[in-house]
Amino acid sequence: MARSSAAKPAVSYSFEAKLWRWRAETASWVFITLPEDIAFAIRCEAETRGWGSVKVTAAIGATTWQTSLFPHKASNSYLLPVKAAVRKAEDLHDDSMTSVTITLA
Repeated sequence: MARSSAAKPAVSYSFEAKLWRWRAETASWVFITLPEDIAFAIRCEAETRGWGSVKVTAAIGATTWQTSLFPHKASNSYLLPVKAAVRKAEDLHDDSMTSVTITLA
């Protein structure tokens, strides 16, 4: 009997969240913290990589990019890094509320 080689369907999550900036002495990064219920679902579904990261395709507005989510103990969630090119293309600023869709890779 042949085994099915059907690919697992892509799992996507959509939500609204606020951008926030983390600053270090020499640099800063902008993140979105995923809602805790979505983070829980991802922990149950996703294959993790180094440091517990999860590969995703992210979309904000018309901009789509590939990145990784990173676990964040303080919020019991994941952080989605939002690079400058995405923020510029979508006219996003610190504290902007935005609609996001992430698809597990």
